Amino acid sequence: MTKTLLLILLAIFPNLIIGQYTDVINSNKPGESFSAFSVGTDVIQVETSTNFLKQKHKLLNNKFIGHSIDFSLRYGFLKEELEFISLGSYQTDIFYDYRYNPTNELARKNIKEFKIGFKYLVYDPYKNYDDSPNVYSYRANQKFKWRSLLPALAVMSGVNIDSKMNPYTANGINGISPYILIATQNNFKNNTVFVANILYDRIGSNQSDFEYIVTLTKALNVNWAIFLETQGIKSDFYADNLFSFGAAYLFNKNFQIDASYTTNNKETPRVGKISFGLSYRFDFHKDKVLIK
Repeated sequence: MTKTLLLILLAIFPNLIIGQYTDVINSNKPGESFSAFSVGTDVIQVETSTNFLKQKHKLLNNKFIGHSIDFSLRYGFLKEELEFISLGSYQTDIFYDYRYNPTNELARKNIKEFKIGFKYLVYDPYKNYDDSPNVYSYRANQKFKWRSLLPALAVMSGVNIDSKMNPYTANGINGISPYILIATQNNFKNNTVFVANILYDRIGSNQSDFEYIVTLTKALNVNWAIFLETQGIKSDFYADNLFSFGAAYLFNKNFQIDASYTTNNKETPRVGKISFGLSYRFDFHKDKVLIK
């Protein structure tokens, strides 16, 4: 999700000058989208979730029930705009095939996804921009600011590392394949953040996915934020439109928990996922945040 605590920070300090680094943790959880902004230099951040899964395919007459663990390690280094990221998902489930009598049951487990890569903020519309209130004109302060429509833009790229005989990927998927993701982010002054991602995944493989993710996040107060998200996936192996909603709670400036639910609107397959996550930041950042 985007980016729960950035919203909270803006709610508390609307005139705060920030680069990439923020006083409170800036997590991608919950949800699947990636923020355009990095965690900041000398910050190590861990984001993880445990997911309870159920998927039923009406046409093929099968289903699986299981759970997965998602994990992400983010590290900001060299420049405020640059971030190393490693992420993945480990899944275990029981697959039931009802076309057979008795029912065929198969226990499955594997790393469903593992990525490493780098993300770089290419454009920030508010960098070096003076957004302080006009003390001489109330009308000027109330005018719509077209700059708010300009999103921050980041590029993320790296490689997938897939293993042989993986029940969660297409046949023949093995080894290394590249991916590229474009992330945009709008931080609006009503404590709302809008993020959009476009992903081209496993490029050149038997499972080249094209995905989009759109996330809308709203900070309710200094601790709570809620989100809505839609994700589209298109490939020869799997296609779907997923919808998610949930909430995040800030315990302190370095620790966040979250919960969410994901489903879709079709029966081939019907998807259900309940997720509980946490994010923790190890903050070794040295620069001071400046307030106007």
